[in-house]
Amino acid sequence: MTRIGVLALQGDSREHIEVLRRLGVEAVEVRLPWELEGLDGLIMPGGESTTLLRLMLDYELAGPLREMALEGFPMWGTCAGMIVMAQRASDLSLPTLGVMNIGVRRNAFGRQVDSFEADLAIAALGPEPFRGIFIRAPQIEEVGARVEVLAQRDSSPIAVRQGKLLATIFHPELTQDLRLHRYFLETIVGAQPSAAGSEAGHA
Repeated sequence: MTRIGVLALQGDSREHIEVLRRLGVEAVEVRLPWELEGLDGLIMPGGESTTLLRLMLDYELAGPLREMALEGFPMWGTCAGMIVMAQRASDLSLPTLGVMNIGVRRNAFGRQVDSFEADLAIAALGPEPFRGIFIRAPQIEEVGARVEVLAQRDSSPIAVRQGKLLATIFHPELTQDLRLHRYFLETIVGAQPSAAGSEAGHA
């Protein structure tokens, strides 16, 4: 069975784990370096990017995660997780992993009270719009070489891919739509969700 880790230092790891299990894959929490062994992919969820980076250093995860990403290990960062993966991030006192050739600006869409939802056109998921939930979302300000823009909103990238690395500025785990997680599993990881997961629809 496909085994996907979800970084569980801080943030909404539980929601990602629930979606992955609905898709029929084994989902495990990751807090320590040895828990990275035997994984087929890793999701870094939203939360607070400075706290995530500090805890990754404290738990000695930053080095192993950087090496794995550079060696082509499948990873997906959502919101703060994307900031952690970026090469450049504004107003950040700690170094990021620097594995994805993008520059981002934190909290670009305002404070928590400025959170919003929007229908997004993501061609890789098919013709039906994907409901995006934006919570203190960052903005992708720079897209470098080898980075493919999967979706935009108001001419600004909101979902990007670089080889086996995927990043979204919104929170797909907070919807009932499983398509983006299925995309990560099938296209990035190269796994096949269970029949039940493949048949699961979206709201």
